[in-house]
Amino acid sequence: MEPTHKGWHSRGYLPHFDSTETIQFVTFRLADSLPASVAESLAETDHRLDAGLGACWLKDPAVAAFAQDALLHFDGTRYRLLAWCIMPNHVHAVMEVAHGYQLGAIVRSWKSFSASQANRIIGRTGRFWHRDYFDRFIRDDGHLHRTIDYVENNPVKAGLASAPAVWPWSSAHERAGGSRSRRL
Repeated sequence: MEPTHKGWHSRGYLPHFDSTETIQFVTFRLADSLPASVAESLAETDHRLDAGLGACWLKDPAVAAFAQDALLHFDGTRYRLLAWCIMPNHVHAVMEVAHGYQLGAIVRSWKSFSASQANRIIGRTGRFWHRDYFDRFIRDDGHLHRTIDYVENNPVKAGLASAPAVWPWSSAHERAGGSRSRRL
């Protein structure tokens, strides 16, 4: 049975839009990446995330590889990834959800798989990802191109790479000839 898409809804934290008729920009972050008071101020969130707050477990290449593999695993079946970037303490993805799947379930599967693998690698237990995620539907082609540019240039903006294609955990790297990791 095909799941019902929820349209606009909230789980009590952030509003979400679930539909197969839109392209979505999704961001999720590590549980300790922002204090609660800062997370509530969305205008500051991108800047604070790029500052590298928290343990930044995604700096570990093995952890970043599992996070990227989780994103790529069902690309082309449950969703179509248009762009992505694994940052030290958060993840960006631009995607189109396939018919028969829900955005929330996709993000939960990314977070669930990568959290269990990351905690194993790091040797820890407990919450790895913040419980919610941010999503924004893409309004038009201009918005899509600006969003992909933002996602792929995020490591450059944060001072982590000299050019988007240099950052190994991104769609820009793959487009430049880098390989997709596939550990799953």
